[in-house]
Amino acid sequence: MAVSTVSVPSPRVPPEGEGYASWYGRVLGWAVVGGPPVQLVTGVRFDVLELPSDAGAALLRGPVATGPVALMGRRMRFLVAAGSADELEGLLGWLEWGGVALDLAALGAGGRITAPAPPGTGCGKGPREAAVWLRPPEKGCEALLPALPAPGRGAGPGCGPDLVRLVAAAATECHRARLGRRTARDRQPLAFS
Repeated sequence: MAVSTVSVPSPRVPPEGEGYASWYGRVLGWAVVGGPPVQLVTGVRFDVLELPSDAGAALLRGPVATGPVALMGRRMRFLVAAGSADELEGLLGWLEWGGVALDLAALGAGGRITAPAPPGTGCGKGPREAAVWLRPPEKGCEALLPALPAPGRGAGPGCGPDLVRLVAAAATECHRARLGRRTARDRQPLAFS
């Protein structure tokens, strides 16, 4: 009597990031574009203020309130209210930072960022270039993202963080970081061949 053997395949391990899309869509209701890597669509539920990580780290140590913050390589991404990207250039001009090279950018409608590993997944231990949450998002966090105050109302109790204060602090930290990098570079000894 011949014994038939049935081969059972090994459990399928999803590629890193495949489960991210469902988490972002199901838990947060955010628009994603499949990958790899999975990307979050900006301009719908949030925009992104992006700056060098050294400036971002200084900003996080300061007194200015922020929303969720992600790190990818040497760039920090601060989530701000949808539509805020359109305000960046005008705010920088109004704050008298117009024309200064700051390495500060905003991503709004039509933009995308690499989706960090969802909080608590243990997947944030990838390569140094992998996106990770420093301050992860929570369901409904869009209502508390930094935004311009409503006309006739200043920032106050019940309002989210102030976009003007965040942009002012980000511009200051970007400028300080740029000057610090330049000073460190100038202190290096000259190499003669």
